[in-house]
Amino acid sequence: MKNLIPIISIGALLLISSSCKSDKKLPAPEKHAGMKTSTVLIEKPSDITTPEGMVWVAGKTFTQGAKTGDEYAMHREMPAHEVTVDGFFMDITEVTNKQFKSFIDATGYVTVAERPIDWEIMKKELPEGTPKPHDSVLQPGSLIFNKNVKKVATMGNYSQWWTWKVGANWKHPQGPGSDIIDKDNYPVVHITHEDAVAYCQWAHRLLPTEAQWESAAQGIFTDAIYTWGNNPDLLNENANTWQGVFPIKNESKDGFELIAPVKSYLPNSIGIYDMMGNVWELTNDRFNVNYYKELNTSMPIMNPSGASIPYSPNNPYQKEYVMKGGSFLCNASYCASFRISARMGTSVDSASDHSGFRTVVTVGMLNN
Repeated sequence: MKNLIPIISIGALLLISSSCKSDKKLPAPEKHAGMKTSTVLIEKPSDITTPEGMVWVAGKTFTQGAKTGDEYAMHREMPAHEVTVDGFFMDITEVTNKQFKSFIDATGYVTVAERPIDWEIMKKELPEGTPKPHDSVLQPGSLIFNKNVKKVATMGNYSQWWTWKVGANWKHPQGPGSDIIDKDNYPVVHITHEDAVAYCQWAHRLLPTEAQWESAAQGIFTDAIYTWGNNPDLLNENANTWQGVFPIKNESKDGFELIAPVKSYLPNSIGIYDMMGNVWELTNDRFNVNYYKELNTSMPIMNPSGASIPYSPNNPYQKEYVMKGGSFLCNASYCASFRISARMGTSVDSASDHSGFRTVVTVGMLNN
């Protein structure tokens, strides 16, 4: 299977041609043991009301990481290990355009994709000597998938199907001339980690940890490959992904060529929609490819919060966070991230037309 490709920003696009020119020493991965305790919150406290649009995810012990029999599992998903996560509330859908607009209207917040680009700041996160792009490129914008690709020279060069689009942002998903009219119930996209955190602060929510996300994706299961169990033949009715030959032919057997409205597919066993496919979902964990390998797995790890430092040899100059679930672009021949254990890194300034998020609320937040 081909290597998975991370969501990329304009800075990451520049790294394609410049990263091999630098001899800068990469940071060493850091060990992270995780916390262990014996008290687990399983059932929702009777005196607490479930927040609107959310569902209770019962506390449990489950297998995080690559599952036995998963032919698409990657090294960064290994080894599988037991974790225990307290119960919490999670959004039943990804945050929608309507919900995000309420945040913008209330706060006047400007997303990263809408802000002017400062080359002096950007170049600090790139290899020394990276040439400055033309001013026509250094304009506010984001990445969009080029659905008009007819052929590719090599699957290793993902710039062939990604385009930096000046003017692309959450209000204009495909750039100038596009809009979100009549798309209130679509997932908001072109959202960076910074944007998602700002929304959470306004809404009194949190981004999930990777372990919380996997616990919710498992639903009533504890060791499933997919949100619906272990049968790959049920993919098309359960997730918005790519059918055909990526990236040149999309047969749309699941009913949608690209992004779909929330709740277009079956929910998982506890009523959560679209955790597989549609858009990648941001978490609050730092992405470290060696994190699982450095864990002490002699007993279940309680409420892990991820690696202490980020580490990705493919993107050593930028801090990355974990994103989960895959998107409408995932295909078995290339991405195959429509699995619970799949994990990808995305830099803090990265946004695209297939990245979004959902939020969580803990009992402690409601008690305060």
